[in-house]
Amino acid sequence: MTDHPFPASPPDQLDNPTLGILASRRTIRKFEDRPVAPETVAAIEDAARQTATSQSLSAWSAIRVKDPRTREAIAQICGHARIARAPLLYVFAADEHRNLRIARAKGVSVDADTPFSTSALFFQAYDDAVLAVHAAETAAESLGLGAVILGAITFDLERVIDLLHLPRHVFPVLGLALGYPAKVPELKPRPPRGAQFFDDVYPDDAANPDPLAPLADFDREVRDYYLRRNPDNPISSFTDYVAGIGRTPVTRPRPIVRAIARQGFATD
Repeated sequence: MTDHPFPASPPDQLDNPTLGILASRRTIRKFEDRPVAPETVAAIEDAARQTATSQSLSAWSAIRVKDPRTREAIAQICGHARIARAPLLYVFAADEHRNLRIARAKGVSVDADTPFSTSALFFQAYDDAVLAVHAAETAAESLGLGAVILGAITFDLERVIDLLHLPRHVFPVLGLALGYPAKVPELKPRPPRGAQFFDDVYPDDAANPDPLAPLADFDREVRDYYLRRNPDNPISSFTDYVAGIGRTPVTRPRPIVRAIARQGFATD
């Protein structure tokens, strides 16, 4: 196994390489100008293929984006110019087109309403694609690569659909850029476990009248992290950051539902 570029941080008493990779995960946006060997690419793609899938449909596909012009266009959509120079760039998609073609080849009439067009199977396929991205990312990191997951392709889904010539019943979910890290950033803080894990039911707001108090220590961690990372433009706290998003006018609409319908899926 290739030495991992990130310092492993597994939980105490659990010296486990997989936990170390997951616990030390970082987003990498700048990559070395270094190709990824074909056998490494195959191993990453095989890891994605083996991920969990609903109803055993494997209802996802991934486009390897190699054309420089398409890479530049996707980088522009995502707002990260360096993405175009990543050694590997994928767009993972929910894919019921393949299953529709299989059904037709087996003599099933699927020209009208079909289960493959329903919102239920759309979300199953969407989940399949997300799980595949995570498996590919973890596999890549275990082999010494870094990754950035590109949720920003939703800024212009219809453009992505056109760039990749996606037929109906194929919907872009996430991009994934991979390569050898040119720079490894400091580990970014995450909210405390108690803010995200609950027993049996979601806690009633009345039991936690002040949602800021449990996050006071995390606020300080976030402030200190961004002060070190960007002292000229620091973030004062996590809770201030969240509040800032809440008060920001929505100026860039993302017609996600329209794109879903365009690709032939129900939006009920």
